[in-house]
Amino acid sequence: MSHRLIRSIAVLAAALSLAVPVTAAAQDKVSLRLNWYLGGLHVPFYYGKERGFFAAEGIDLTINEGRGSANTVQVVAAGSDTFGMADSSSVILTASKGAEIKSVMSLLNSTGFSVVSLVESGIKTPKDLEGKRVAVSPGDPLGSLLQAVCKANNVDCGKIAMVQVDPAAKVVTVLEKKADALLGGADDQYFLIKQRGGNPAAMRYADWGANIVGMTIMAKNETLQKNPDMVRRFLRASIKSWEEAKKNPGAAVDAALKAKPDLNRQSTLDQMLVDFELLDSKASKGRIGWGAQADWDQTLTLLKNYRDLQTSQPWTAFHTNEFLPK
Repeated sequence: MSHRLIRSIAVLAAALSLAVPVTAAAQDKVSLRLNWYLGGLHVPFYYGKERGFFAAEGIDLTINEGRGSANTVQVVAAGSDTFGMADSSSVILTASKGAEIKSVMSLLNSTGFSVVSLVESGIKTPKDLEGKRVAVSPGDPLGSLLQAVCKANNVDCGKIAMVQVDPAAKVVTVLEKKADALLGGADDQYFLIKQRGGNPAAMRYADWGANIVGMTIMAKNETLQKNPDMVRRFLRASIKSWEEAKKNPGAAVDAALKAKPDLNRQSTLDQMLVDFELLDSKASKGRIGWGAQADWDQTLTLLKNYRDLQTSQPWTAFHTNEFLPK
């Protein structure tokens, strides 16, 4: 073989090596446990995964449906999932009893907790609840916090008949007129009633003196200590996912439908639009995921008064803004 041919082959090999892309670095395998079955609240995460926002941050994301906030907190505390979506009260109450977990994203800074009824029930103010039957699930935080709504509005909670039902039976209980209202979510049961042909009304706790931080994203303290860079990257991708879902809500819902085709598209879209309204509070307005001290302090006060929270720790023991983009 001539020297000229050898040099030509070498040049060609070098050129080909430059043309072949470098193999991507291994991505962190991360799982997110939702608080419930896939609904409007969860759509942005599916959209972000489809759009590659998490992959761009070096994260291989798996999203798992949940079975309630309390269960999600336990699953994450046990190390079965990297992150979990859970309401602030579940995070605080579990952490106050020794669980090594903390909120890293104050996602919904206004609660969607509501008294959901049919319009024909005539429930427009807390006072209208006196003499009514209200469906609630055993251990449901909404039942305890209804006491705060009553106190703030001079309502005798003793005159409200609480009907104990399984969480999945709340909507049916109202539609079948076995209860006048249910304690649920303005972004959840409200639209389930609408989807089934009812004419729903929602009286939000936040509008009647009992606002608490709503949904959070939390993780084990060990995760925060051992892999803080991964946590930052996950939150950066999560925030981008929510920002882009707000710009393209229809496309975001379509991404979720690919994961769960039996979702009702319009109902899921309507749910998510309500969640967009709940992202902010007066104290945190304009920063997705940012937790304001005023909101967390008020949450702690309400939980001490109505959920038997026993703690002397400050709000920073339960939530941190440390990992959010500056």
